[in-house]
Amino acid sequence: MKVYHHPLSGHSHRVRLFLSLIGADAEFIHVDLAKRAHKEPAFLKLNPFGQVPVLVDGDNVVSDSNAILVYLATSLGKTAWLPASPAGAAAVQKWLSVAAGEIAYGPAAARLITVFGAPLNAEEVIARAHVVLKRVDDALAASPWLAADHPTLADVALYGYIARAPEGFVDLAPYANVNAWLARVEALPGFVAFQQTPAGLAA
Repeated sequence: MKVYHHPLSGHSHRVRLFLSLIGADAEFIHVDLAKRAHKEPAFLKLNPFGQVPVLVDGDNVVSDSNAILVYLATSLGKTAWLPASPAGAAAVQKWLSVAAGEIAYGPAAARLITVFGAPLNAEEVIARAHVVLKRVDDALAASPWLAADHPTLADVALYGYIARAPEGFVDLAPYANVNAWLARVEALPGFVAFQQTPAGLAA
């Protein structure tokens, strides 16, 4: 397997983290976003949307980080990470949608401003970040993990951008349950950290 990635991409980190947690090997190929390698014709053949990560597994090419997580869990038989029951699968999918929606447009977007210079409204995206963090914190008040009584793809998908939210001036101090959950994820065997950037509150 090959994974086209960038170390400062939280979407890329999801895939790297999950592969490490399940002990699966892959070749990681760096895509230079600063030089716009993700917009070159060769890369666009892999992913017409011009985004990392992309997984190449034999003849299968899978883009979108959450789709890659699902592909890996199902193809490698890691059913604990993506329960087969309707209720279990739906619980995970709900949080994958949050990762692609509220997390992407909240804490991830706030970090895009400070780390990548994205032309976004900082006040607006930081406010959105706190809305979703409060909802995550409330969910974690009832359970140590987001979608089950054990870690699942839901936890993998949300971890990176929440962990690095302070890089976008999003303070995690008010969210005790979120901070305890981050520590639980970081204590999992095989955990690999998301590369830190000295930006925002982390500067």
